[in-house]
Amino acid sequence: MKHKSTLGYEVKTLDNLFFRNLMSYEIANNHMDEITVMHGWILAFLYENEGKDIFQKDIEAEFSIARSTVTCIVKLMEKKGYIKRECVAQDARLKKLVLTETGRNTHELHMDDMDILEERCKRNITREELKTFWKVAEQLKRNLEEDIASNKKIENKEENNYGKNHT
Repeated sequence: MKHKSTLGYEVKTLDNLFFRNLMSYEIANNHMDEITVMHGWILAFLYENEGKDIFQKDIEAEFSIARSTVTCIVKLMEKKGYIKRECVAQDARLKKLVLTETGRNTHELHMDDMDILEERCKRNITREELKTFWKVAEQLKRNLEEDIASNKKIENKEENNYGKNHT
């Protein structure tokens, strides 16, 4: 099978093109900052959910990324002043993620560029084609999530069996 005819290749190529286009808008509009695309998505998620308690596990679930990856991202975003962690009344161990004024302003600045890019990506694509794309994308995500869940069950079963055989 040629790599160019695989889903993974196409998804990664689209991601690269999307990022390169976004960066060209950012540079052209003098909005260039040390913000990554993932930081932008997380800022948007927090912005859209202001008033709700959002925790690191919510970011993990929303973007399907590992706990260790989210930990690194959150630490960097906190260091840059985009977010802060605050204790919640019901459990002092839990820390909710909250946008700072800098994070809010950064999100608002970048959203105009994202909206422009989103519309440009959709040009020459019919509503029906977009509807089909969203349907297929959702099914691809479900398939991959099912496989991850299935693999975790197998790993847990193997760990349990290993522990029983070596005690």
